[in-house]
Amino acid sequence: MSPLPKPKLMKQISRFLLITALAAFAFSSLAFAANKKVVFLADRGKNSKTHAHESGNELLAKALVDSKLGFETSLHKGWPADSKAFDGADCVVIFCNGGKGHLVMKHLDQFEKLVDAGVGFVFMHYAVEVPIGRSGDLMLKAMGGYFETHWSVNPHWTAEVKSLPKHPITRGVKPFTQKDEWYYHMRFQPDMKGVTPIISAHPPKSTMDRKDGPHSNNPHVRKSMAAGEIQHIGWAYERPDGKSRGFGTTGGHYHETWGSDDWRTLILNAIAWTSGVEVPKKGVPSKAVAIK
Repeated sequence: MSPLPKPKLMKQISRFLLITALAAFAFSSLAFAANKKVVFLADRGKNSKTHAHESGNELLAKALVDSKLGFETSLHKGWPADSKAFDGADCVVIFCNGGKGHLVMKHLDQFEKLVDAGVGFVFMHYAVEVPIGRSGDLMLKAMGGYFETHWSVNPHWTAEVKSLPKHPITRGVKPFTQKDEWYYHMRFQPDMKGVTPIISAHPPKSTMDRKDGPHSNNPHVRKSMAAGEIQHIGWAYERPDGKSRGFGTTGGHYHETWGSDDWRTLILNAIAWTSGVEVPKKGVPSKAVAIK
């Protein structure tokens, strides 16, 4: 029978094993954050101060690359003609006009395949709206909620976000106040299953002044407002597979909002989280942005 190693040798072996394990863990953590591919889709020009989809995407993509977290990004105007643009994508960010003209409307089959393959999706502002039917069902499947006409509304108002939940998306983000075209009273998954509200606020009663219409007012939202229900204007979604994710927010109407460190960090965190990246404790770093 072989003699047992001496205590000093045992200590050296234990130390070696510990160092090896820590190194392996650190490497795996870095590998997890590296080589994440984010595809940005937009449909408008760069010069508008509102709905500046291309400019907004460019700003966010640059911040992700500059963060040194290992992101690879690509920017597209319109839905890519070459389906290979989505090869290896971990997340697709869509910032575009909504309704019947939404970028996904002529590509619902491909959209569904990407969701089923576990690709994350982030939709911002008008991009959260599609017509009721298959497209609405796919939006629920992708990000857990969407703007449904004659149910949701689209007024301009100043949201006072007084508190934020503890979630990877809110790391490094403080409560903030922001004027925007905040749509609210979204259509969410039944019982909010898989949905975590991230940005919530109480709209002023003046947002109910408009006549009823597909986007302006309706009995459902009036009932919700009369009950004093807080409205969720940004949310995270964990899909039933337990692996893939989505995020939606109704803010982003004004290009100047990207100058807000808290708003910009929150959206960068949301893209990182939806991509499957561990969000840094202080949030995804980005430099201050001067909006002209």
